[in-house]
Amino acid sequence: MIFCRKMNKTDKIYVAGHRGMVGSAIVRKLTEDGFNNLIFKTSSELDLTKQQAVNDFFAKEQPAYVFLAAAKVGGIHANNVYRADFIYQNIMIESNIIHAAYVNKVTKLLFLGSSCIYPKMAPQPLKEAYLLTDTLEKTNEPYAIAKIAGIKMCEAYRNQYGCNFISAMPTNLYGPNDNYDLENSHVLPALMRKFHTAKENEDSSVELWGTGSPMREFLHVDDLAEACIFLMETYNDEQFVNVGTGTDITIKGLAQTIQKVVGFKGELTFDTSKPNGTPRKIMDVSKINSLGWKHKIELLKGIEMVYEEVKHFDFSNID
Repeated sequence: MIFCRKMNKTDKIYVAGHRGMVGSAIVRKLTEDGFNNLIFKTSSELDLTKQQAVNDFFAKEQPAYVFLAAAKVGGIHANNVYRADFIYQNIMIESNIIHAAYVNKVTKLLFLGSSCIYPKMAPQPLKEAYLLTDTLEKTNEPYAIAKIAGIKMCEAYRNQYGCNFISAMPTNLYGPNDNYDLENSHVLPALMRKFHTAKENEDSSVELWGTGSPMREFLHVDDLAEACIFLMETYNDEQFVNVGTGTDITIKGLAQTIQKVVGFKGELTFDTSKPNGTPRKIMDVSKINSLGWKHKIELLKGIEMVYEEVKHFDFSNID
């Protein structure tokens, strides 16, 4: 095991991807905890796919800690259509940052992956040991391979160079700065937008794809941010760590919860001719729980928090 001291409030911390849902949550939590030497660049200021630009940035700034939350992300449609973009951009981003962190002697780096790294037919709940035991889901395979490459890069730089690079794999996330574009968003923000719009339009019903029976797990991004800082300060092993709640809910149950929070009085219907997708997807979080971290924001409370923030949005301008 590599040992590492806890972060000091004045340590220089680089959050890559600070404008995204995860990166912005990490910045909020670090700021709330009193860390006052945070650095970040927008994509227009620093193109993370350009190796020389990343090298120059690290050489100049010399961050002590790095949260690697930058990534090209999207929904099923985008993952399947822009397959080359997803594998190229994500591999370039993580390769450039991880290598620059090694060259510039970064004290510690945390790489953020995704639950899509696991095989399509892996047993449930998903244990860390299931990585690379079977084939991946075809639609997001390029993105998953890129994230697996990031995990393996962290392991390789640790093994060859002694770098304290660790990885965390979050479950499905929701919260501030989520994506509400119906073409590319995930199920929770998409449902929130659908119910809110239906309420505003006084529609009689909202239709969902499938039977509503698939089960999914959801973690508020503020809980993930807390977990990331917890791991950065306490965890120094090679094995990546799942981050989730360890509990799940049917899509129908999720929809009914959001419907109640939004206050939509109409009917909930299901188009059973449409596919259900994977029957269940839930993380085994026994490892991170045993380390001393557990989520705090239960799903109902989290949905209420999110809707309080977005209920005044003009969703028609989000497409």
